[in-house]
Amino acid sequence: MKPFEQINRGFNSVFQTGKLSVGIVIPIEHYLNGPIPTMNDHLEKVKLVESLGFKALWIRDIPFNVPSFGDAGQLFDPFTYLGFLAGQTSEIALGISSIALPLHHPLHVAKAATSIDQLSGGRMILGVASGDRPDEYPAMGIDFESRGEQFREAFEYIRKVQEDFPDFDNQFGKVNGHMDMLPKAQGSKIPLLITGSSRQTLEWNAKHADGWMTYPKNLYQQNDTIRQWREMIAKDFDHDKPFMQPLYVVLEANDDAKPQPIQLGFKIGANYLLDYFQQLEEIGVNHVAINLRFNSMPMEATLNKLADKVLAPIHSKTKELQS
Repeated sequence: MKPFEQINRGFNSVFQTGKLSVGIVIPIEHYLNGPIPTMNDHLEKVKLVESLGFKALWIRDIPFNVPSFGDAGQLFDPFTYLGFLAGQTSEIALGISSIALPLHHPLHVAKAATSIDQLSGGRMILGVASGDRPDEYPAMGIDFESRGEQFREAFEYIRKVQEDFPDFDNQFGKVNGHMDMLPKAQGSKIPLLITGSSRQTLEWNAKHADGWMTYPKNLYQQNDTIRQWREMIAKDFDHDKPFMQPLYVVLEANDDAKPQPIQLGFKIGANYLLDYFQQLEEIGVNHVAINLRFNSMPMEATLNKLADKVLAPIHSKTKELQS
């Protein structure tokens, strides 16, 4: 297997060739009966997640609460919140899944991301997307139908503006080489992971992204998706690029409870979840971001059970491979 590019501390920790790591989606709470989380005790839960050995925290970019969508997300501005968490954590990667690029000026995205990367000691991972909530675009005076083109231009802007005294021109502005954006990323760049297709071809995404996050599928389909991704990468690069997916989990008290499908995930016992994760690792998934929104067990007990029954065996295998 080809190695991954070494980009920053967060990326290098979360994504390792041939291995699976596990992260947690914020908010870390059960809010089945309504779209808006309380965010109660959110910092205590974040610190518990880090102490238990989860590799990454993932937050989403949701500017408006759109009731028809059914989920208001984590409430706080993603960059403000990650800046806060950067000062409250020390090892865990800080990820956004994902910034809807057409809804933001790319200079602000790049400056916020590089600031968090510096403040966190190189732990920033930036997921990017074209966005999927049509109601948000007219509220900001932005055309929904052209979001694919806007995504490409914003992506290019973020890449180029991180260079020293860049010189480029696109629809988001002209930078003439006589000024510089600071700070720079702590590593070689801010890692950019594309979500879904973001209205681009797989070839474009494989060529430009540092990794791909897309939705869960059955193992056969996901295996085929990963194969196509890595074949496309091999055309242009000597290194590989990671693949990750989210997963909604309702963890059962009975560790031997068999999986029952829910939207984008499972109601499942810990033993079957471990088996499923090992299968994901075998087909080439490098990271799973667990969403516990629908989980009914107490959150602290759930996180501890996940760490004991699922993370510990995966980490043991990782240590064996490294030794």
